[in-house]
Amino acid sequence: MSHIPILRQGVPYRSIDVARAAHHRTRETVAEISQANTGLVRRDLLEQDAPRRALEAFTTDELIKISERAAEIFMRDELPIGDDTQTPEQYVESLSATTGMPHVMARRNMEKIRGVLAEMRTVLAGLTRNLDLGILDTGFGRVGTSTVSFFPRGRSLGVVLPNNSPGVHALWVPSIALKTPLVLKPGSAEPWTPYRIIQSFIKAGAPREAFSFYPAGHAAGAEILRQTGRGMVFGDVGATSQWAAEAGRVEVHGPGYSKIVIGADCADEWEQHLDVMVTSILDNGGRSCVNASGVWTPAHAEEIAAALAERLANVEPRAAEDPEAQLAPFADAGVAARVSAMIDAGLNESGARDMTAPRRDGSRVAEWQGSTYLLPTVLLCESAAHPLANREFMFPFASVVKAGTEEIPEALGPSLVVTAITRDENLIRRLLASSHVDRLNLGHIPTNRLGWDQPHEGNLFDHLYARRAFQSAAAGA
Repeated sequence: MSHIPILRQGVPYRSIDVARAAHHRTRETVAEISQANTGLVRRDLLEQDAPRRALEAFTTDELIKISERAAEIFMRDELPIGDDTQTPEQYVESLSATTGMPHVMARRNMEKIRGVLAEMRTVLAGLTRNLDLGILDTGFGRVGTSTVSFFPRGRSLGVVLPNNSPGVHALWVPSIALKTPLVLKPGSAEPWTPYRIIQSFIKAGAPREAFSFYPAGHAAGAEILRQTGRGMVFGDVGATSQWAAEAGRVEVHGPGYSKIVIGADCADEWEQHLDVMVTSILDNGGRSCVNASGVWTPAHAEEIAAALAERLANVEPRAAEDPEAQLAPFADAGVAARVSAMIDAGLNESGARDMTAPRRDGSRVAEWQGSTYLLPTVLLCESAAHPLANREFMFPFASVVKAGTEEIPEALGPSLVVTAITRDENLIRRLLASSHVDRLNLGHIPTNRLGWDQPHEGNLFDHLYARRAFQSAAAGA
């Protein structure tokens, strides 16, 4: 059984206080994880300058090359985990054991992380708008005819991480190339991915003191966000709402409420786009903020809902090792039951129907080989005003909503990703101008297809750096 230590500026530390990560089905202990208390975190974060100096000893170009090397190490190498080592296959097995994620999904998420590390130069070009990254080494430089200077907004980036999907870690890995040390609190069931990323960076040549890793409770996680200059937090509304007031300093990654919007001009073509809808709803087990939880259309709503229900009702639980697995079980069966009850309560209000229920045998909550699943669910909502028209749950769930084009985008509400299937220039202009839409896909693009060189609930470069006014007599000479 593995023991996962705390990392205090890269130095492993074994705590007398340990938590046990259990197998999602058998509840047998998979690993012991050292726990950091709030006092330890607060004391360690009194010193944040040394980790930054360690990264500043490298040029940005050198750190990009380290990231590129880390990409292949992450995918292929046997890496330390406490006093033991872990192969890539053992990583996949451990991740699946504690989170329930099927192996095939774990490997896809590994590839997402590898891709961001391997393409770090392209990612940073997108985030910095093609800034000459040497400016981060010298402190100032020229962009066109202007002299520019950037400074770090904080000494470290503190990140409170989730359990739902390893792909989210791709959001913070560019911070190393941006010379910003990391202070991470992993999810209680998913310490595996951030620990493996850290070890990949260290083996690739990054300074170990740039990485702190504190498995801990909620209080210590809050302390990390308070004490680091910049923060990032993942979770549901309940977990992230307290940080909304600090949205400038702490980047909040909550529910996505991502949607597909079909324009009136393309509604008659809906069958051509059914695969995009299914992929957007189902991929990664519906566990991501970029999964579509709504399809909004001015026409053919019932036909679309019926077709989606027909496709998704055929998706059933499979073994974790099955390469065709598309669903992940809930580690806590009670959570699945409560989510299903919330949906049923919403269906008690007129104006919504469960289109999948008549197409499957049994309940939405399914027990299979000792694990609990929520089966894919498609609703038909008569209007955007229904309580279930704009909800998100951590399984393949979507509401097909009858909504006139004139209601878009105001009726959408905040939406992380909107895929707009339309050629209507007026609708496209309104979507482009909308503050509700964080990521906009125009055309036949699944909501979960991301370009990591694009902002995602904020731009990491802008979060970590600010531009200052700068003049130099020497520069102007």
